[in-house]
Amino acid sequence: MKTFDHSGKVIAVTGGSRGIGEAIVRRLCAEGASVFATFNSAPERAEKIASEIREAGGTVTYLQVNVSDEESVKGFIEAVVTQGGRIDALVNNAGITKDGLIMRMSGKDWQDVVDTNLTGVFYACKAAARPMMQQRTGRIVNIGSIVGLQGNAGQVNYSSAKAGLIGLTRSLARELASRNVFVNCVAPGFVETDMTEKLTEEQKASFFSNIPMKRAAGPDEIASVVSFFIAPESSYITGQVLNVDGGLAM
Repeated sequence: MKTFDHSGKVIAVTGGSRGIGEAIVRRLCAEGASVFATFNSAPERAEKIASEIREAGGTVTYLQVNVSDEESVKGFIEAVVTQGGRIDALVNNAGITKDGLIMRMSGKDWQDVVDTNLTGVFYACKAAARPMMQQRTGRIVNIGSIVGLQGNAGQVNYSSAKAGLIGLTRSLARELASRNVFVNCVAPGFVETDMTEKLTEEQKASFFSNIPMKRAAGPDEIASVVSFFIAPESSYITGQVLNVDGGLAM
């Protein structure tokens, strides 16, 4: 079911081949957008999603991109503008986890997560800012996490990157607002994805006991908020962090 109309919009989504990213791509395509999405591995999965979207009447292009590499990200944004003619919105969703207590966390595990989850967003925002400013319109939506607000044991790298993403969002919102480019952050809580499916029922029950709504979110519940931030209905909102967490971070 359509909730917002994105007909004619050209939207870039990083990390669009699984979980929350896949849900975002599918929803935006269903709402009329022409979507360019990235994947880093498993091209067959990206092609399967693309085929299903096209069969349903949607328009999507998947490109293999390493978001931790500036030239790769720059090339992606340039491809979006060249092939799509413009870039109306950028959704920064790509991310990885390499969990572990700090005493056991290697420098590489720290750097890999920060490079992908924070520096990669910087690269994408930097590349997209210029064409959006020239258009004098654009939306950037960064996918954060409530652990960026609350912290989480065993995730100092991931939590730090997501906390940094909040500062990036708010600072960039101040820089770009006068050009009608708005920047916001969606901070999901516990979401049912491939990653969370690895947890045992006992582990899930432990998580749910702390969530007032006593359940996880579905990926499309995150995607719907992303769609809102791209839609005209959010035209007076920028620099905000919206928790989509069932009340966990109250």
